[in-house]
Amino acid sequence: MTEWDIKKLRILRVLSERGTVTATAEALLMTPSAVSQQLSNLGRQLGVPLLEAQGRRVRLTDAAHLVLRHAEVVFAQLERAEAELTGYLRGEAGEVRVGAFSTAVPALVVPAVQLLRAEGRPGPELRVREAEAAQAYELLAAGDVDLALSLAAHAPTVRDTRFALLPLLADPLDVALPVGHRLAEAPELRLADLDAEPWIFGGSGPWSEITTAACEAAGFVPEQAHSASGWTAILAMVEAGMGVALIPRMASAERRKGVALRVLGADLPRRHVVAAVRQGAEAGPAVARVLAALKEVSAAREESFS
Repeated sequence: MTEWDIKKLRILRVLSERGTVTATAEALLMTPSAVSQQLSNLGRQLGVPLLEAQGRRVRLTDAAHLVLRHAEVVFAQLERAEAELTGYLRGEAGEVRVGAFSTAVPALVVPAVQLLRAEGRPGPELRVREAEAAQAYELLAAGDVDLALSLAAHAPTVRDTRFALLPLLADPLDVALPVGHRLAEAPELRLADLDAEPWIFGGSGPWSEITTAACEAAGFVPEQAHSASGWTAILAMVEAGMGVALIPRMASAERRKGVALRVLGADLPRRHVVAAVRQGAEAGPAVARVLAALKEVSAAREESFS
């Protein structure tokens, strides 16, 4: 039977993600020559070429992609085994490292911690790391966090077999207007009514994409008057009459006296929040308890939106 070397398979997997031997070596704290040697050895063990030259770089062969498809199943099963072993050794206690975007920390993660503590029995200890979507999935793939919270629009697709995704909630986006704005007291307000307004949102990244996508779905391209990524800065500018902004309801605790938050009409935009773990890790008792707490908190918050 062919010998499958898990360590070398992980190196091949990182190369498929990073694209170059140099980047793979940096990610794994190895030398490029050591990476190349390990993959050459793996190819000899399996009896197939795994890499081929492409100019000054290398690319994975079709055989390498075939090997990786099967390796992902192996990695997922190993995650399940590790999760079950952890559960056996620690019960439902243990450490769960969570990577979450900024508004999810106070709105979902902290209430989940409080819910777990209120159960009155030993539970997992959460270690929280604030991270935007792209970074959260890099941390999850690298094993630096056990669970990632992000927006569905920036999550890997279901075809990415490295992760298991769990939908949590749909977060409505309300519009922030300066108090005294001509539409602040309008009986009905649609996003399209704001097409001529100066807008405030991030210059790039998730929030820029969410704002522009919502406005384009309503039939216009928003004119960006100011750029900011933090809700404190955005709401301060809205309060000063410098423009309008979309605000996720999860971030409504940041509201200011000089800002009117209005629920939009039929074209109410939403952002969908998901949790992700490495495939197979959801079977671990500690991770499962954290996921259950996050789901309960999300359901309660979503019910409060209606």
